Amino acid sequence: MLGCYIDALTMDETIEKIKQIIKSKKYTQHVVINASKAVLMQKDKKLTEIINNCELINADGQSIVWASKLLGKPLPERVTGIDLFNNLVKEAAKEGYRIYFFGAKEEVVKRVVEIYKEKYPNLNIAGYRNGYFKEDESLQIAEQIRNSRPDILFVAFSSPKKEYWINEYLKIMKVPFVMGVGGSFDVVAGVTKRAPKWMQNLGLEWFYRFIQEPRRMWRRYIIGNFKFVKLVLKSKFR
Repeated sequence: MLGCYIDALTMDETIEKIKQIIKSKKYTQHVVINASKAVLMQKDKKLTEIINNCELINADGQSIVWASKLLGKPLPERVTGIDLFNNLVKEAAKEGYRIYFFGAKEEVVKRVVEIYKEKYPNLNIAGYRNGYFKEDESLQIAEQIRNSRPDILFVAFSSPKKEYWINEYLKIMKVPFVMGVGGSFDVVAGVTKRAPKWMQNLGLEWFYRFIQEPRRMWRRYIIGNFKFVKLVLKSKFR
């Protein structure tokens, strides 16, 4: 759909597939698709190639689910990155998976670790690191992550940086399941607020984020959403 593969899975089915991936120890990059990323992929061939080669691709945005119905390829439900992230931490505590947190500011990622350790005392944390580094430090960071032997790695960068970075260092890190989580660390740490449930259900989570940071987000959400609607309609009438 829109030049991208998307797995038609529910949240529960996605988690089961991830557990199979971890068991198989196959180095896997996970990605989620929303309106902004769908638009970005139209001009970024490298990003499109990386995403379409991922083992698991979920529909993060409600706009993607609506578009799938309009285009006659309905997805069962939205599998948001932040919800999948939280569910996987819970699953890791239950299954004994080792997890690594990478990204955001130092005080934010430390707070995320503290919150999850308080909530899940048995959680096995392989390590954590902030997301501020020079490009020539990337290989060393990837090797440090590999040496910590995590089963799951969460990377909190923005797109497309996280997709590029994970793709480049996936085989070096040798982590069974690597997931880009964008701004999820900020949400968990309380730096940014998530939209109320009713706004999430109406597909207005983007608007809630926009009104929190209008200057930074207007181009992504106002112009980006217009381009996405145009892209979907063009695909529909084609």
